[in-house]
Amino acid sequence: MSAKQKNTGKSGQGITHEGREYSADTLHAMHDSMVFIRRFEEKAGQLYGLKKIGGFCHLCNGQEAVCVGAQHAAEAPDYFMTGYRDHGHVLARGADPTAVMAELLGRAGGIVKGKGGSMHMFDANLNFAGGNGIVGEQVPVGLGFGFSSWYRKDNRVTLCFLGDGAINQGAVYESMNMASLWKLPIVFVVENNQYAMGTALDRASAETHLFKRGISFKVPGMQLDGMDVLEVERKMGEAIAHARAGEGPIIVEAITYRYRGHSMSDPATYRTREEVDEWRTGRDPIARLQGQIIEAGLATEESFKEKDKAIKKEINAIVKTAEAQPQPEATELWTDVYSDPIEDAYPYPGKVG
Repeated sequence: MSAKQKNTGKSGQGITHEGREYSADTLHAMHDSMVFIRRFEEKAGQLYGLKKIGGFCHLCNGQEAVCVGAQHAAEAPDYFMTGYRDHGHVLARGADPTAVMAELLGRAGGIVKGKGGSMHMFDANLNFAGGNGIVGEQVPVGLGFGFSSWYRKDNRVTLCFLGDGAINQGAVYESMNMASLWKLPIVFVVENNQYAMGTALDRASAETHLFKRGISFKVPGMQLDGMDVLEVERKMGEAIAHARAGEGPIIVEAITYRYRGHSMSDPATYRTREEVDEWRTGRDPIARLQGQIIEAGLATEESFKEKDKAIKKEINAIVKTAEAQPQPEATELWTDVYSDPIEDAYPYPGKVG
């Protein structure tokens, strides 16, 4: 056991990580959420291979600690938004997994009625504003959410997730500049998984320490181990507190890794099997937390195996329920397009005048 973690008691009530105590309930909740996301993504990959999921599909296998750690650090009223690798984030946020699976399958009971698919998960009830398909799109959108909180003084923080590829978009820097000028309560979370599609970080970014990207706008930054859910939770908590206290925006760079290709159509031949195995075997966030929990006497390896089986069974049931749902009606194409429906002016699609 490292100096950074220790049992908080002989009875195994929890562990302490970098001075922060985590109860057994919290540790197990984090673990179970990460395992659920991992198995959910694996099942999505299988369904895509069977051509039951169409379009683009971006999986987050390996990046679960960022999703779960950030969620545990935030509060329910806070706003979340991300790019198109969004399944893990919306599940961690507490979305109905059957609705998420139904969305992937294009079913009427999907989280956005089967019309968004993999890249456009959205749940207003959870303050989850996407799932945004355009690279970097979520950052100016997040700027607007942050401005809203500042204007209304509602004490909410906006957590805006983007990748190491998206951070090179011009709109990102315009947004950071404005956020800094107005001291908006935004945490820009860069999920640095080492590759923007198939381009390695050092081939696309002159400054590879991405948490420094806000220096010219006086936006502070920090870097964390995105493969350690406890470190993510602790440091994200610090960043969120900074923003909530009125200190303005902050950048958090989470060093993480995706085990699969950029999308399901990407064979990921630009990296070696040895590289992938090094991250999977040496830094996997689920295995790491399991080791900490077992060492603290809060579970056994066998109990984790049983839990994994139960989660797989649950996801199989979710898929069965989602697949049984009907596809959206054709008329659904014309709903949720305008905030004020225009049926009276144009009784049916295509009619003008």
